Amino acid sequence: MLDLAPDTKIPKTAAEVIELIADAQAGGRTLEIIGGGTKRSIGAGSATDAVLSLAGLNKVIDYAPEELVLTAQAGVKLATLEKLVAAEGQMLPFEPPNLARLLGAKTQPTLGGALATNLSGPRRIRAGAARDHFLGLEAVTGRGELMKAGGKVVKNVTGYDLCKLMAGSWGTLTVLTEVTIKVLPAARTELTLVFFGLDERRAAEAMTQALNLPDEISGAAHLPRLAATRAPLKGEMAVTALRLEGFAASVAARADHLAIALKDFGRMERLDAEQSHAFWLQIRDVQAFHEDPRPLWRVSVPPSVGWRIGEAALGEALYDWGGGLVWLLADADADTVRASARRLGGYATLYRGDGPAFEPLEGPLLRLTARVKSAFDPDGVLNPGRMAHS
Repeated sequence: MLDLAPDTKIPKTAAEVIELIADAQAGGRTLEIIGGGTKRSIGAGSATDAVLSLAGLNKVIDYAPEELVLTAQAGVKLATLEKLVAAEGQMLPFEPPNLARLLGAKTQPTLGGALATNLSGPRRIRAGAARDHFLGLEAVTGRGELMKAGGKVVKNVTGYDLCKLMAGSWGTLTVLTEVTIKVLPAARTELTLVFFGLDERRAAEAMTQALNLPDEISGAAHLPRLAATRAPLKGEMAVTALRLEGFAASVAARADHLAIALKDFGRMERLDAEQSHAFWLQIRDVQAFHEDPRPLWRVSVPPSVGWRIGEAALGEALYDWGGGLVWLLADADADTVRASARRLGGYATLYRGDGPAFEPLEGPLLRLTARVKSAFDPDGVLNPGRMAHS
């Protein structure tokens, strides 16, 4: 169960959300906005006067499998949606992770939370990010005003794409009450090719070469030896994995082509569909780092240079997205980690540990962000301080 403060509001309609926010603004009060609360510890902001939980907005509004479109209230649990679409042979294409256990939460993630934080799993390299499947929204601004944007088809998204603006805003601009997303047919089967014992640079070369081939890789990850020896994998050496999805004949043919093209990278084994599914759940949810209490960073860098984060010996790494996403367990101070990410053309976010979670903004970007915040939440009612500039 989610540990909520006594002064917690759990509205069941958008109208109730409007009233709560309007009252907060009028009274000079602030609100912490949460869905399932699984990522509540990330960028924990200033103390607020009350908590606004979206747990009561938990209904699926419309699901049209033939149109590949689903509309639901923001508080619907991801597990509920995954079960719903799987029954129709479909999937949430951005493969949203469940980071509850990684972050010490005892609740389940919601659709609104996944979109507000723009979190995507291993399939991002093939299917795109959460924001790319975010078609429409209904939301309430910090003024207590209802707004709608987008629609049920991509062509309805015209002008400024507010869905993409809200994706990654962490509840600091509006409170999502209803969202529309695109779903896709689920793969008939999957298979994963696994290489053993590659160092980080060599693994990056293998993943880069594979992703540049026409074989439609839907997952590319590397676990250095220390990460691979941890539960649940409990291996003996580094593991580099490439996932293929689709029809059985196509998957088999592409696997054969990849095996030949990558033969110089050494011994390779194949994981069948069941083994492959279990492996990528481990990667998606960063299970190797569940039990380690050290500060945890999520580092986003160009895939071709991601391996250099490990080379810098800042801590213990796990690589996803072909090396573009690095989960880093590190005792190094925040300035060192962030400077290393910036040198590689990326940025670092502290997901677990003390200190500011988000990269500080400066100059024109800070000024632009402040203007956007002022347009949607001029009095700072929503999630004050969650992001450094909010």
